[in-house]
Amino acid sequence: MIVGVCRISLRIPENMSLKGKRRILKSIKAQVRNKFDVAVAEVEDQDLWQMATLGACCISNDSRYTNEVLSKVVNFIDNGRFEVEMLDYKIEIIPC
Repeated sequence: MIVGVCRISLRIPENMSLKGKRRILKSIKAQVRNKFDVAVAEVEDQDLWQMATLGACCISNDSRYTNEVLSKVVNFIDNGRFEVEMLDYKIEIIPC
């Protein structure tokens, strides 16, 4: 079993409230879940208006496939028409 974990740091430059941040992240998380069938959640920076850290997780029995799926998630968020700027990301593949 291979577990892939991805941590994505985002900046939401034009956001002015937690409600606005929640709306943006809810849309991103729903689209990522539907398109890639991965688990995704906000894992840090819950109290900051213009910063967000998302975590995504994929489990399979092929490390190459897991890395490919998480890389596509990163590209989808970075190239999507979301109101966010990607600051950094890290993908970690963990054999279990």
